[in-house]
Amino acid sequence: MPRLLFITDYTEQFAYRLLRGIISYSDRSEKWVVHRMSPADKRQLKMRGVVKWALKWKADVVIGQFDPGEKVSLFRQNGIVAMAQDYITKFDEIPNITADYLLTGRMAAEHFLSKGFRNFAFFGFKGVCWSEERYYGFRDKIVEAGYGDSLFLYDAQNLENLWYYDSANLERWIKTLPKPIAIMSCDDNQASLLLNVCNSCGIRIPDEVAVIGVDNDEVLDNLTNPTLSSIDVDIEHAGSEVAEMAMRMMADPGYKGADIVLRPVSVITRMSTSVFATSDREVVRALQFISRNLDRKIFVSDLLQDVPLSRRLLETRFKAVTGDTIYNYISKQRIERFSYLLLNSSDTISEIAAKMDEPDPKSFCRRFKELKGCTPSEYRERELRKLSK
Repeated sequence: MPRLLFITDYTEQFAYRLLRGIISYSDRSEKWVVHRMSPADKRQLKMRGVVKWALKWKADVVIGQFDPGEKVSLFRQNGIVAMAQDYITKFDEIPNITADYLLTGRMAAEHFLSKGFRNFAFFGFKGVCWSEERYYGFRDKIVEAGYGDSLFLYDAQNLENLWYYDSANLERWIKTLPKPIAIMSCDDNQASLLLNVCNSCGIRIPDEVAVIGVDNDEVLDNLTNPTLSSIDVDIEHAGSEVAEMAMRMMADPGYKGADIVLRPVSVITRMSTSVFATSDREVVRALQFISRNLDRKIFVSDLLQDVPLSRRLLETRFKAVTGDTIYNYISKQRIERFSYLLLNSSDTISEIAAKMDEPDPKSFCRRFKELKGCTPSEYRERELRKLSK
């Protein structure tokens, strides 16, 4: 029965989602015993004290948030498998539980660009690998799109004081930014602070400032005002990979392991980014029409009855704002609506399709799979399983 010492910040959902993945692996093989330790306790004990405690408890595996310069090699020297959860920097001595941060940043930028934004900012930490790399990915995509001169950075936050922030400086920064502006936050915790500051100084979200976070902490994201859009990362799957690799390292002392790289899955859109930054009133009118009528079959001809433009002109201006054709945009939005109903309704897939005025459910399901990478039934089963844990 493997024994895991897990040293991390348990105020964040990342730790619990990683544990879900580990438990999922253990359910398929052998049960794990888990002892939790806070980073504060680790700093008090210091590294040699943690190793001594782990040996006394007979830990097989240690996963933790380690500070730069800590002698993490002591674990392996004492026969304990160790992995570092990305905290400030990556380690060479042991495998890192890391992520494709560059891709995450690019994904956020693409989300904002598709909504017509031309001013952008990033809110994060200086000298912290996962925050800086997310910024680099975000920045590079913005520069590629030609808006590098309209990108702003705030990285005055101190990671050691995670729950304390200088609201006065942050408020001054936000007020000086051009509006409307799209801000990527390095994670959901910092995004929630950003929303609080905007609300306290009367800045309208998402009309003046649109905000997106990372990690899709569903509890936190649905408690913010307005609800927070976030990039979902496949943390549970990584937890299963972590457990599998730890077992291999335990069985083969010569195997040093490799970094586990989490990948961003998709943007979970909530109210904090539910706006298009455009002064084109006709396109806004078309977008509003689509939003009001997602539960019925919509054709471009329907929009032309509501928007006083020719089809060709509307198509041209719509794509200039959204980066997509009207048909594709409607299809994507209806699939997102379908996804929501799958998780918030007990109706069958055919019943939901009928309520959404879909005459050909099979064709609609094919489009769903193209966008989501799985069938509607697989999506419902997977997501409801996550929510039930």
